[in-house]
Amino acid sequence: MVKIKLSVSEECYGEIRQFLTEKGIELDEDAEFELIQRDKFISYLSVKEPETGKKLRLSTDEIVSIESYGHIVEVHTLHAIYTTADRLYQLVSLLDPDRFIRVNKSVIVSKNKIKKIKSGLSMKFTLIMCNDQHFDVTRSYYNSFKEAFRL
Repeated sequence: MVKIKLSVSEECYGEIRQFLTEKGIELDEDAEFELIQRDKFISYLSVKEPETGKKLRLSTDEIVSIESYGHIVEVHTLHAIYTTADRLYQLVSLLDPDRFIRVNKSVIVSKNKIKKIKSGLSMKFTLIMCNDQHFDVTRSYYNSFKEAFRL
């Protein structure tokens, strides 16, 4: 049986899910193949609870930050930390750039969850998030960050 991961907008999810299941295609968040909707950004992210391994669809509105540690990608919310099978480079293209920004090699943050921006020396910002996480905006991402916030 063919298994596919479905990464489409919430509006299309039900219709596409029904179509695929009628054709005998199983939806699985860990599938090798992924169906991605072009020119639309996801409104949810497939995640797992680390303790139970239970799969969830997490609204992107809840995401504070996404952090990569090698092959482990953690999704931080105000109340919990989840893991996802997606890679950071994939998430950058799936998340709305008006709402999310990559700030260094291993971190994406939600723009509206930034509590404070501290300016530092030598082209560096330090971000304090609403859940008190701290992230540095590194030189590689400094100019795009400044432009996004018109700093």
